[in-house]
Formats: sequence, structure tokens, C-alpha cells
Amino acid sequence: MTALVTLRNVTKSYVRGKQKVEVLHGVDLTIETGEFLALMGPSGSGKTTLLNLVAGLDQPTSGEVLVAGDRIDRLSRGSLSDWRARHIGFIFQFYNLLPVLTAEANVEVPLLLTNLSKAERRRRVQVALELVGLAERARHKPNELSGGQQQRVAIARAIVSDPTLLVCDEPTGDLDRQNAEEIMNLLQALNRSQNKTIVMVTHDPKAAEYASRELHLDKGLLTNDTRRAA
Repeated sequence: MTALVTLRNVTKSYVRGKQKVEVLHGVDLTIETGEFLALMGPSGSGKTTLLNLVAGLDQPTSGEVLVAGDRIDRLSRGSLSDWRARHIGFIFQFYNLLPVLTAEANVEVPLLLTNLSKAERRRRVQVALELVGLAERARHKPNELSGGQQQRVAIARAIVSDPTLLVCDEPTGDLDRQNAEEIMNLLQALNRSQNKTIVMVTHDPKAAEYASRELHLDKGLLTNDTRRAA
């Protein structure tokens, strides 16, 4: 196994008014290619901040963030945007689908920024929808789909460009238990059969059980590193 993500002595703080708020305190973390990591912890522990640093949505106050061979803490805002487009697939609690577009058109959105031909874009969209079990719903708009189906479309959109890393922020937070289990089974299958590296923030212990590794954050510090057998 090779390291895909490496954080070295990473700190993150914000200034709110006259007060400095320290969120992460000297975090060291290595995530290997093919891992499925669940980040857990109470609200305000720094989970989403850490996820945003790994995904290139934010930059550390100090320390090093190395992802897919790039020191992304050194990249400019514009370079980070290009880097994310090449390497990161995002899955959020709320699906962020465009309501006027069909499922297949929503999935195609990330590919519109590439130089791929229309035929190749369509092929990739079809493959992605097949992987999430929604090929027969390709022409449906979001309001014609259940919550679980909309999240599957969002996952197809996240994987359609074959990203290096999938980052998930509470992907089951808006779903009932049955749909949550289906989404977690899908993410686990993408990890195991497609070797997708996944970093997921969740409050749900049942969702975390699907991950191969579980980390807890408490007051900006990593604790309780647990690995599970496949």
C-alpha cells in the first residue's frame, strides 16, 4: 500500500472578531491508497475542517498537506481549483443536484470542463449510472427520484471523472435508515471493487462501520485509530 494523503503537523485556526479560534492542533495523518476512512467526533471537533484540507477546499495555517503527490498547501487558489477537478470527487449530505437537469445531465456536469468528446462523456455517464444502479433512471429529473436515488446520482457525478479520492461529508445525514444502508453498501462496493479511496465525515456509528478504518477527532486532535478486517 502507498500513501495517498499525508498530513504533517497541520494546524488550522480562524479569526472571529478579535478572537483566534484554533480548530486543528498539529495533526499527523497518513491515508493509504484504497482505504475507506471514517472520521468521527462531536460537533466542533474539526472533522469537516480536516476533510476540507484533504480535499483542497481550504489550506492549513501551518504544516504540510500532501495528496496524490502534490503539496496542495503550497498551491494558489486557481491551481487548487484545477487540482480538485482532476483529483477529487465530492459527495455531500444534500445532493446539490440541478433541478432542471435529468440525472444523466447532472452526472455529466463535471465532464463539461474537460476536453472529452460528447460521445466519451455519454459513455462515462452511462458507466457511472450503471455502477450506482440507476441506468434506467437516466432521463428522470431530481424531483422524480427518491432521496436515496438522488444521492446515488450525486455519487455517480462524483465518480464520473474517475477521481483519485472521494470525500464524503455526512453522505447519509438526510436519509432514512434503509436508504442510508443502501448508500453505505454502494460506497463500500466502490471502495472494494473499484479500489476507490474514500474519506468520509459522519456522525452515524452505523455508517462508520462500513469503513475499513475509523478515526476520531476530539478538540482538534486525532484519537482512537481503529482498523477493520475486510
